[in-house]
Amino acid sequence: MKKNDVKNKKVKNKEQRHYDKGQIFVKVMAAFLAVLMVGGTGITLIYALMG
Repeated sequence: MKKNDVKNKKVKNKEQRHYDKGQIFVKVMAAFLAVLMVGGTGITLIYALMG
């Protein structure tokens, strides 16, 4: 590979980083909401079994 090829790849990666920030936020938010749903379901089941 030539040095120019490496530089071009680095530039492409920098351009993709701006696009990836939104995707990362969406994935983090989805994971957080999934944890809340699973946690709420678990707590509800425990409460129902104890009560």
